[in-house]
Amino acid sequence: MGGPGDPPEGTPEGGPGGGEDEYRSVVFDESFVRAARLQEYSAQERMADHAPAVRRRPSLHRGLSRQLLVLVVLIAVAFGTAIYMGVRHPYGSPEARRTVDPLRMTFIPLAPQGKVPGAADAEYLYAHSPAAQFAVGAEGIPLPASRSTAHFSDSQVVAALTAAKDYIVRSSLYPEVLDSSEVEPVRALIDPGQLDQFDQSFEHPAADGRHAPTGWLVRFDPARAELADRKVRVQGSLQAAETDSATLEVTADHTFVYALRPTGAGAKAPASLFTVRRELTFRFDRDDLRTHQVQLAASYDQAGPLSCAEDATNRLRPLLAGQTAKAGGPAGTDPYATGSATALCGTLAAGAQPKV
Repeated sequence: MGGPGDPPEGTPEGGPGGGEDEYRSVVFDESFVRAARLQEYSAQERMADHAPAVRRRPSLHRGLSRQLLVLVVLIAVAFGTAIYMGVRHPYGSPEARRTVDPLRMTFIPLAPQGKVPGAADAEYLYAHSPAAQFAVGAEGIPLPASRSTAHFSDSQVVAALTAAKDYIVRSSLYPEVLDSSEVEPVRALIDPGQLDQFDQSFEHPAADGRHAPTGWLVRFDPARAELADRKVRVQGSLQAAETDSATLEVTADHTFVYALRPTGAGAKAPASLFTVRRELTFRFDRDDLRTHQVQLAASYDQAGPLSCAEDATNRLRPLLAGQTAKAGGPAGTDPYATGSATALCGTLAAGAQPKV
């Protein structure tokens, strides 16, 4: 029997006098308890005799490696997509554009055989000249009937003809271009591949067949002549054709007749007629058709009455009513100089002048 006060079942295990007396000296203080790692076994671990006492947590470095790998893959995909979109971008890049050939230009001044005829009324001059039946302004540059080609649709052909007409109107009919005060309306239509040549032509004019402003447009010396009538008479034609699978070519042949008088002379001063024949060749790739710009491949101009002895590279210096051509021919041509253009001059036929 147990002693007085002992439980009937005897002293509990672990209590005083129990079987765990050897652990009585062990004291679990608060810091020890807090530092202990507690891990509850899973059912599978409890069933397996050889299961580890504590499950290992996933390595922190392994998680970071996976995140880093995913991030690298995402960056690679984004970079590849950006490159692909850049290559496939519908507008392309300047480097991807085809090389544009420079403009080749020829200008022939036409000298009168006698005095330049004139009259106070510009309408009278027009009525008594070969330009009597010409249309006024842009109406003299009608668009021809168009049809698709092997590689260009009808709308693309129309776009090429329209851009060529727009260039002709701006470069031959705009008053601010004719009086030499502006070039931007024309420059805005030039293909980017020819802008350097265009700018150099106006910054450093040269009679070399490449850099004459009068090869790009019609403009008069404002110190010498001004328009007596803004209703410029025009007649000519446009034609479009495919030169290869990537290029449309438009040829333009127009005659412009301007009524001029001396600058600042007033409305009572006699006017005279000045004629310019312009034959232009335009080329268009698909980028030009989309941006409404032109490549000017060739410019062939005849203009008069002019004096062959005067330089018409930068501006036209017309002979006005009552004036005659100065003696002498055009500037000499040096056959030993490479890259220079041949100096040319012609005679203005008497039938090209108004009968007054």
